[in-house]
Amino acid sequence: MEDIDFSKIFGFDWDSGNIDKNWEKHGVMFWESEEIFSNEPILIQSDDKHSNPAEIRYYALGMTNQERLLFISFTIRKDRIRIISARTMSRKEKNIYQKQYE
Repeated sequence: MEDIDFSKIFGFDWDSGNIDKNWEKHGVMFWESEEIFSNEPILIQSDDKHSNPAEIRYYALGMTNQERLLFISFTIRKDRIRIISARTMSRKEKNIYQKQYE
């Protein structure tokens, strides 16, 4: 897991234009996106391709309470997780996730 101190994270940061976007585009409700951060196992890596000096981005592979496997793109803003995108894992991502925890 990337070096994110989750003891200093106090919830999620959603803006009104983004909270429903993942449902409309990918069929993922905002609360499902949040669930993967409370469930194990979770794989978090930095997303160097989409990061810039002003904002480090990450991606997470994890499972909802209903065992739905999700890919989440996010950043940390102050003390909150700001989800950028959420979707069902691709086959390749599922293989990475499952191999990580065999």
